Amino acid sequence: MFSWVKQEQGGRNKEGEMYQTVTEGLQTLYNKKLLPLEDTYLFHDFHSPALEAADFQSNPMVLLVGQYSTGKTTFIRYLLEQDFPGMRIGPEPTTDGFIAVMYGENEGIVPGNALVVDPKKPFRKLNAFGNSFLNRFICAQMPNQVLQSISIIDTPGILSGEKQRISRGYDFSEVLRWFGERVDRIILLFDAHKLDISDEFSEAIKAFRGQDDKIRVVLNKADQVDTQQLMRVYGALMWSLGKVINTPEVVRVYLGSFWSKPLQNTENRRLFEAESQDLFRDIQSLPRNAALRKLNDLIKRARLAKVHAYIIGYLKKEMPSLFGREKKKEELLQNLPEIYTILQREHHISPGDFPNVSKMQEMLQHYDFSKFPSLKMKLIESVDKMLSTKIAVLMAMIREEEAKQPAAMVTGGAFEGSQDGPFGRGYGEGVSAGADSEDWIVSRDKHRYDEIFFTLMPVNGKITGNNAKREMQNSRLPNTVLGKIWKLADCDSDGMLDDEEFALAQHLIKIKLEGYELPSELPPHLVPPSHRKNTLYNHTED
Repeated sequence: MFSWVKQEQGGRNKEGEMYQTVTEGLQTLYNKKLLPLEDTYLFHDFHSPALEAADFQSNPMVLLVGQYSTGKTTFIRYLLEQDFPGMRIGPEPTTDGFIAVMYGENEGIVPGNALVVDPKKPFRKLNAFGNSFLNRFICAQMPNQVLQSISIIDTPGILSGEKQRISRGYDFSEVLRWFGERVDRIILLFDAHKLDISDEFSEAIKAFRGQDDKIRVVLNKADQVDTQQLMRVYGALMWSLGKVINTPEVVRVYLGSFWSKPLQNTENRRLFEAESQDLFRDIQSLPRNAALRKLNDLIKRARLAKVHAYIIGYLKKEMPSLFGREKKKEELLQNLPEIYTILQREHHISPGDFPNVSKMQEMLQHYDFSKFPSLKMKLIESVDKMLSTKIAVLMAMIREEEAKQPAAMVTGGAFEGSQDGPFGRGYGEGVSAGADSEDWIVSRDKHRYDEIFFTLMPVNGKITGNNAKREMQNSRLPNTVLGKIWKLADCDSDGMLDDEEFALAQHLIKIKLEGYELPSELPPHLVPPSHRKNTLYNHTED
């Protein structure tokens, strides 16, 4: 009764579902549509534990991975601009466990065993890795502004050799894979003097397969080599990464020295500043893109869950009802690559959606195929409907939330004031040069520009567009760029240039040739004095 009332209140859809936020929508879709499919076909035993409320509601997380003494802990210290509980820094391997650096009103440490029973933290499923891991896992909580927006995961420094792998007592690569599926950004740190990728580091990077869009690479301590050496180091790093990260795209590498001490080699200072600002912008954007990342991860998980269901259903269907089960099981395991091909053709699935064959064969060894559930198309269709219709609704909600609310950004620590003030990127350079000067900056070189101007046969103090064009083309800039410069310099839009406008055009050409971008509109400090309507800028005559 009165069902029409319920449908109209709060923007409910046909099924009576109403999402106040994108996060709530994702959590509801997962629990109602995807989780039943995962539970039915033992997805959590083969691939990834079930998601919980904290996985959807937690802050974006950044995972730092690298060999020992590459500056992982120092990097965190640099971002936060203060020490965090449990922090140890030194040239030797100091971080011997995982540290989740998170926001908390009171500074302190929460041990791993207590952490995995806290429903408000997204780490409950880590208890599957046992005490050996949990004894080396802590949460460092502290009241820091940066941590109000993101959480940072510090990892043990990776050593070369067999001893390091044996002595851990838990599957290091599997732990990294677990984190890789849940974090928003994976930062691989390299030292300019340690570019070799050990076997364990190689396995760690391979654990992030399928998460390539999250990976960023930082070449730290780049100030300890000169420009020529830096070029060689960069090339060697790209070559090493190309052997481990099997993607056609080149991974993004940030160069710099991420600590608060003076640069040892300042000849690349401008490059390091530009690179650090790019990295900061990437990290600052994580809160804004968090909902989109979670949506993307849910779609990837749904596609894998569907494929897993098809595989389990096919194995069940091929099993005999009474005799010869073991023999048939061995045959199916042996022919798993062919089964993948059959399912690809039958259900129009991309090869990239299938799990690793070898790993799947190894895990299937421990199961009785005859006890697997048969394929239930109703569960598959429910997930398909979620992907085709419900996800589109959430995408629209993401855009609406972005339009209604100011963009969420990471603030505080090293991010505070990194854009503004005289030490912000680009301050006093390019078009911004002269913004805080009383004199017109173009006048410093105007005597040289005037010599050229008077050779172009000005009439009534102005040169024609044709004469100006020939001179401006000597810069060899494309006509599209020169056209923009002309538009900016012709302040009165009369199709001609006086001496000040011509000097401005030459100044803008110089800015472009030095590698800076041109503005879409002429800044007030670059407007020629005789064309300024506002007396505030007129410093020529009283």
